[in-house]
Amino acid sequence: MTPEAVHQLIRNRRSIFPNTYTDKVIPKEVIQEILENANWAPTHRMTEPWRFKVLKGDAKKRLGVFLQEQYSLTAGEKFSEMKHKKILKKTEQSDTIIAICMQRDPKESVPEWEEISSVAMAVQNMWLSCSAYGIGCYWSSPGTIVGDKGFFNLNEGETCLGLLYMGYPVEGFEPQGKRKEIADKVEWM
Repeated sequence: MTPEAVHQLIRNRRSIFPNTYTDKVIPKEVIQEILENANWAPTHRMTEPWRFKVLKGDAKKRLGVFLQEQYSLTAGEKFSEMKHKKILKKTEQSDTIIAICMQRDPKESVPEWEEISSVAMAVQNMWLSCSAYGIGCYWSSPGTIVGDKGFFNLNEGETCLGLLYMGYPVEGFEPQGKRKEIADKVEWM
């Protein structure tokens, strides 16, 4: 792979949302490859804190209903019928949803922020892999699921950091990205 190919993959990675996904199925082998790439993220002291729960079919529907119920219980005065419907619709529009979890090292041999960072790097590997395969995805961290132990039966020391919604976008869909100049964010010393 050339440096230019790496540059283009990184710079063309985007959040692509379920409302643009088609019904095309992501093959299990592709999902396994994406997860294998996640497994090669940097990890301090080899704690490998990333954990993933892959949801397809009925599991996605159960997640959508659970998220709707949690939203109804926690929204209070800010409850929106439109948002309530959108929660389930996102799960239905996605071919695959992957719960992004972190298993804290029981010895706490590294600070928690380092393990969260390792999980985030694993997700970046997944995101780049999705981009290479032409799969749209985005990382959502709804407050109703982050930290929740109930839906996913998390182990002791395990926490959910969000959901990666995945699907093939409609043909020709190419969101444009923009960034401020890097020179404004760097100080050479």
